[in-house]
Amino acid sequence: MQTLLDTQTRLQDLHCAACDTPYSAFQLQRVSACCGQPLVAHYDLHEPLTRATGIERAENSMWRYRSLLPLLDDANRVSLGEGWTPILPLQRLASRYGLRDLRLKDEGLNPTGSFKARGLSMAISKAKELGVTGCIIPTAGNAGVAMAAYCARAGMRAVVAMPSHTPKAFKEECYWYGAEVHLVDGLINDCAARVRELNADNSLLDVSTLKEPYRLEGKKTMGYELAEQLNWTLPDVLLYPAGGGTGLIGIWKALREMQALGWLPADAKLPRMVAVQSANCCPLVETRAGHQTNCHSYVGQPTIANGLAVPRPLGEPLMLQVLDESNGLAVAITDEQMLEGMRELARLEGMFVAPEGAAVWMAARQLLETGWLRPEEQILLLNTGSGQKYLDNVEGHY
Repeated sequence: MQTLLDTQTRLQDLHCAACDTPYSAFQLQRVSACCGQPLVAHYDLHEPLTRATGIERAENSMWRYRSLLPLLDDANRVSLGEGWTPILPLQRLASRYGLRDLRLKDEGLNPTGSFKARGLSMAISKAKELGVTGCIIPTAGNAGVAMAAYCARAGMRAVVAMPSHTPKAFKEECYWYGAEVHLVDGLINDCAARVRELNADNSLLDVSTLKEPYRLEGKKTMGYELAEQLNWTLPDVLLYPAGGGTGLIGIWKALREMQALGWLPADAKLPRMVAVQSANCCPLVETRAGHQTNCHSYVGQPTIANGLAVPRPLGEPLMLQVLDESNGLAVAITDEQMLEGMRELARLEGMFVAPEGAAVWMAARQLLETGWLRPEEQILLLNTGSGQKYLDNVEGHY
């Protein structure tokens, strides 16, 4: 029988994101007991591991980076083929706006239609490995769908709490996967309160954003992928829609890990990271602008980009750290601008992206106008989901 330490992973331990206190990676963990903050996985990055030996090139999924993921035993892998999504040139948009190099990584091609498949594949795999039999999540839509699908794949109970105004497609898909769905009036923070009520006995693992350590590890594979797909060069600017912020934090974590491994030069110029939010719900923008100390009391409003309706993200300090380290910034985009971006991407590039994906394109346009982005720079956009699930939100606006 395989022991916990007889594995393919280089996982060492977990550390509190606030004070760096270490925790065991070999037992079930949630947030840190010391600060109530996210726990972040640490790996042995000092022993030699090259691109040639560290990447399973025959694996066309996020699991090609198996050696830098936290699963101890492959028998516990719960996968639907997530990851290894394409990076597509946006040549017609680039030509219209005088850009040298504009590309988009399309996460809408993942299982369950969004980037959430990466994080939930990893979280449910680790939950299975640690003996969990059921999971619960507050969601704006895509995360709940992904958790329901991966729990079904793993044979686990799934409980989902989502806003009652969530588009029908998200609700229906959760029902099809056999999840127990609770509809809540309000935003995701109200759903989180309902989750606490439903899980008062702690019998289910709460896989909320950053309330367990491993969704982040799935999301970081976007960073490994984009570096490999771009032949180990990096864009000048990377624009990412940030609600809970796990993807933004994860990509930056991956870039730092690759530097430590020598897969990227230690002095490599890393991209300036842009966190894009909805004007209806932009706590990070408000905090970074100095309009509030933090997001703890922020009140947001619904938006057509359901995934951006996260008024009080637990990962705000980590997102701010990424923006500081990368010389990046946070930008807010209106629903009307998102609709305009969806039209442009659909009509000029044949891509029906989620409103969140349209938001990053409109943020790029806005930053070009201000001069913060330069036309000669290489610009990479992240589309996080398929626009088809948002038809209730955008119907008639074409």
